[in-house]
Amino acid sequence: MAQISINAGTGSFSAYLALPKTGTGPGIVVIQEIFGVNPGIRAIADRLAAQGFVACAPDLFWRLEPGVELNPSLEPDFKRGLDLMGRFDSAQGIEDIKLTTTALRRHASCTGKVGVVGYCLGGRLAFMCAARTDADASVGYYGVGLEGLLGEAGNVKKPLMLHIAEEDKFVDKAAQAKILAGLKPYPAVTIHAYPGCDHGFARIGGEHTDKAAAALADGRTEAFFRKTLA
Repeated sequence: MAQISINAGTGSFSAYLALPKTGTGPGIVVIQEIFGVNPGIRAIADRLAAQGFVACAPDLFWRLEPGVELNPSLEPDFKRGLDLMGRFDSAQGIEDIKLTTTALRRHASCTGKVGVVGYCLGGRLAFMCAARTDADASVGYYGVGLEGLLGEAGNVKKPLMLHIAEEDKFVDKAAQAKILAGLKPYPAVTIHAYPGCDHGFARIGGEHTDKAAAALADGRTEAFFRKTLA
């Protein structure tokens, strides 16, 4: 496990890189929540590496404040994360994810194909990646604001999997219904809903973590990437 630096032209940003024991594997960009590349995000990258993927988690808040690591269980950190999200430029974030994808494809350990997986804000960005980038496959966990992005659904040509928490306090039932109806016509999109689960159900050690639902979602994600990134 190491930190790498990615050149963004006007500057550079860091990314956490986790390599598989096999030495090589398909790449996966791990897209952070509003809490930065914190221990939970690094643990997800480590888990993906243990599954045989080359996982890389870029610091997407670097243009606002490099090295943000927040604890979602602490109210001040939670409020700070919301503030950062409010100031975050998603379109610029997508460009930084593109740079990370390119860097990962060129890395000696990566076998070629690269997918993305994101959580919360990262789930929204994962959807945007599916519509706007050349990622080979995308997965979004409890993405926020997807109902406002449905106009881009026609651009999703490569496989996209979404995990939706049915009791998500940030994505109400009306928004969920709109997302499900809006994406139904698109064969590249697979959606799984998790009854009784709130936002952050797959967060490691989170307030609303549901271990059974997280294990199911994570298992589906692993199988999805094994198929689409082979």
